[in-house]
Amino acid sequence: MPIDRKLLEILRCPVTKQQVFPLTPDKLTKVNQAIAVDGILYADDNPVETPLTDGLVTENGRRIYRIDENIPIMLEGESILTDQIEEF
Repeated sequence: MPIDRKLLEILRCPVTKQQVFPLTPDKLTKVNQAIAVDGILYADDNPVETPLTDGLVTENGRRIYRIDENIPIMLEGESILTDQIEEF
């Protein structure tokens, strides 16, 4: 992930204030499979229509923020709650 390490150290979830970490390739695959098969929703109840190319997950693993064109989208309504994803 091309996000600067120092930026990653200071980024925090706007909801929980927890540190965020890059999604592992395995977790990213699970998210994208769930998007394709299960109709995953953003926190604002809008459907996630495109797969993630990269993402950040909160320390407790309950919320994902997508990264678009190397920019983390740290908006509460556009986060993905991981309780929708089986065995996340």
